Amino acid sequence: MIPLYSAEQVREADNYAIKRLGIPGIVLMENASRSIISAIMERFPELGYFDHIGIVCGKGNNGGDGFAVARHLINMGFNVSVVSIGKEKDLKGDALINFRILKKMQRERAKFKFKEYGSVKDLNLLKDCTFIIDAILGTGAKGELREPYSSIVKKLNSFNAIKISIDLPTGLDLHNSTAGEIFESDFTITLAEFKTGLFYGKGYKFAGEIVKGSIGIGPEIFDEMEVDTYLIEPEDAFIGMPVKEPDIYKYSAGKVLVIAGSGKLPGAAILTTKSAMKIGAGAVYLAFPESIKSVSQQKLESEITIPYNDDKKEILSSVSLKDIHNKLNSVDVAAIGPGLGRAPETVEAVRKIVKHHSQIKLVLDADAIFALSENYKDLPLKNQIFTPHHKEFAGLIGITVDELEKDLLNYGRKFVKETGAYLVLKGAPTIIFNPDGECFINSAGNPGMAKFGMGDVLSGMIAGLIAQTKNIENSVITGVYLHSLIADLLLEEETEYSINAETILENIPEGIKFLRNSFVQET
Repeated sequence: MIPLYSAEQVREADNYAIKRLGIPGIVLMENASRSIISAIMERFPELGYFDHIGIVCGKGNNGGDGFAVARHLINMGFNVSVVSIGKEKDLKGDALINFRILKKMQRERAKFKFKEYGSVKDLNLLKDCTFIIDAILGTGAKGELREPYSSIVKKLNSFNAIKISIDLPTGLDLHNSTAGEIFESDFTITLAEFKTGLFYGKGYKFAGEIVKGSIGIGPEIFDEMEVDTYLIEPEDAFIGMPVKEPDIYKYSAGKVLVIAGSGKLPGAAILTTKSAMKIGAGAVYLAFPESIKSVSQQKLESEITIPYNDDKKEILSSVSLKDIHNKLNSVDVAAIGPGLGRAPETVEAVRKIVKHHSQIKLVLDADAIFALSENYKDLPLKNQIFTPHHKEFAGLIGITVDELEKDLLNYGRKFVKETGAYLVLKGAPTIIFNPDGECFINSAGNPGMAKFGMGDVLSGMIAGLIAQTKNIENSVITGVYLHSLIADLLLEEETEYSINAETILENIPEGIKFLRNSFVQET
């Protein structure tokens, strides 16, 4: 896993370098600028001397990095134009030193254009640039942009150029990954270490491709810091894959009960059930309304339907529970919720299952989460697995989606610490929270996954993995990553328009093969 750090931790590393190691700030800035240029050249090898590179520099050290980058690019022979938002009197320290160097270079380099910002019209100096580098605001910025920054960023976003950010896109509040107006970056070089806010929320949407740049200090200072947020790597998913022992048999390979589906929404139950089997569980059962049992029996293959009394209402209710009680007590995991519906009788039945079967690992999704939205704190939820999307989770904890997304990680951490549950907060990206409050951010996936049924498949995959390994955390990480990896692999033959839940389900074996081939051959 890749550890992610807060803005405060990275600034602490800067202070460590300056105060304890005695590295002058100007040296760190020089190291950063060289690293930034190296990252740009590696990412854009087609960059040529005919390209016009624009750089917008702020008043602080982020702007100082931009001035230094400009100097190196000019010396390399590139066509560079710089707009400085601050005037000389506004700058200080290392940023001022690099500003003054550029002012002197302006007199000697005919191709180099340098302008101090007065109004938005001054940004037209950059309208024909092939590349625009954002060096406006750094990690200390909080809240939404104020003027003139919001107008500057809006204007820059209107230019048809490849956009690059130093450390973070201007407008992004790294503390909670929120933003108003924000620089829409294609490529972000984040300095010293990867920062949490770049990998979810507005950072995930607007930072583009992210690489790590260097300020010239070793990893020792970061090794000593406490970390509670990580980016999932392929190896982490591989580690969580079940091992199939030679003497395995169908019941030791994991038993899953799916309680899902209703007369109005039968398809979700089929997707969840088939996914649990496809991921390797040995015995998978679907509890389904008796009056419409033929629907599931026609769609399932080796999975078994357990009909329950539904009084011909085609929904789960308390009268149904006696028909599935014994099976609940005999399986390793139950996946509950997809397509159940939200009738009051169903809500009551779900709450009874959660209350009286806490000894079983439960994967709670969709309508099961709705059923627990009132007084969930009164239920035994330790080591249970919740898989809501943002709207479902906001409803569960009684806030709006806007409130949730303004403080996403803290709300997730608070929930798991209060309940002892695992939380798989589905979205772009999906974020996993364990009961200790650690976060694991999924690094795979694409927009093609925004389709009906995707969550149903994920619930089945997670349930099937837990049934086989009995390890909740590893199984959740593997299920989430593998689910998204399959969508990425499908882009080799399809587009994000055609990917759907059924294609993810059918390609689970290909995703597993890809993981195996990526690592087994290396050992």
